[in-house]
Amino acid sequence: MRQIINHFTDDDLYKLTMCCAVIDNYPRAQVRYTFTDRDNTVYPPGFAEELRRQIKMLENVVITDEEVEFMKRRCPYIPFWFYNFLRGYRYDSRWVTVRQDDEGHLSVEFEGCWSDTILLEVKVLAIISELYYEMTEQTALLDEEANRNRSAEKARRLIEAGCYFSDFGTRRRASFASQDTVVGAMSECGSQMPGPGRFVGTSNVYFAMKYDLVPVGTMAHELMCAIAGMFGPQMANHIAMRAWATTYRGALGTFLYDTYGWNIFSLNFSEDFANMFKGLRVDSGDNREELDKIIAKYRSLGIDPATKQVVFSNALTTDTAIALQGYAKGKCVPSYGIGTHFTNDFAGIKPRNIVIKLTAVKITESWDFYNDTCKLSEDAGKHTGNPEVVERFMRTLHLR
Repeated sequence: MRQIINHFTDDDLYKLTMCCAVIDNYPRAQVRYTFTDRDNTVYPPGFAEELRRQIKMLENVVITDEEVEFMKRRCPYIPFWFYNFLRGYRYDSRWVTVRQDDEGHLSVEFEGCWSDTILLEVKVLAIISELYYEMTEQTALLDEEANRNRSAEKARRLIEAGCYFSDFGTRRRASFASQDTVVGAMSECGSQMPGPGRFVGTSNVYFAMKYDLVPVGTMAHELMCAIAGMFGPQMANHIAMRAWATTYRGALGTFLYDTYGWNIFSLNFSEDFANMFKGLRVDSGDNREELDKIIAKYRSLGIDPATKQVVFSNALTTDTAIALQGYAKGKCVPSYGIGTHFTNDFAGIKPRNIVIKLTAVKITESWDFYNDTCKLSEDAGKHTGNPEVVERFMRTLHLR
């Protein structure tokens, strides 16, 4: 089969920004990641073999001068030393273990230095998603002309509603071509259509470069998960905010707060952090309830919440984003990161419900044991990790 990932920056920006912060703060940390298919999908025979082959082909994918120059221009907050690291970076398929059981269920794990393995997650998820449709012969359902028209209509409605929105859809896209269609259509619509809203950009660095957009993103839950494994979940948000500030000095100031729930984050979110970070990202729970908590917290610190950005990214659609805009307008500076609804919206196609999460960590390679970690969610049933670890973290944080 053809190679699915052909560009180094065909990845979400936050993987690169986190990689930089990891090297800066935890250069010797070792980690494990685990794949979860929430639908317990039965994959077709030979899927694991082809996935291994696709991961092996990543070893030939290297960053180009064009990609480096684009990132230097569009991402001025990234220190230039990091591009020397990226020029020398090479994927290694030995970091990845892929298995498929007799029933067809898929198992994928990564293990290695955090700064190396961190760049595998989004690419491998995108490969799994696209490969599944290829091997189940569903690609004929991916009507790109309809996708283009549908994407332009979504953009038009969001712009008219005053929404500032971005594409966050790399990891569970139907295909590379499908995301290309979406970003191209929305970029064109955004440049031609006047209105109170705006297509801000895409999390995918390659497509941002192709369409000369702003790559969008900061961090993922894995930053806090790894820190919680090393030092405990009670202070994971505090330590993460300090580490982020060490690397980015106030830039990239949208913090993802929900790794261990609102209550512990709120205790860690002191006035100095609240003033330094531009805003917060809501990625689980009821969007309106989460916004109300955020507003109350800022007000308790004497900060006007209307001056702070809140990025909503919790399984949004065009309709839910427009409805939320009506609720959030004037209360904060709202924006919307929309993923699967943009890049995997085809009649007859069921989007993959798949994630890869960091599940264990050790501070240096010299340690002879890993510390387990997990991610908790404001959405019931979406905790990720070993159930015993989830239970232990919940007791530690007085969530039980």
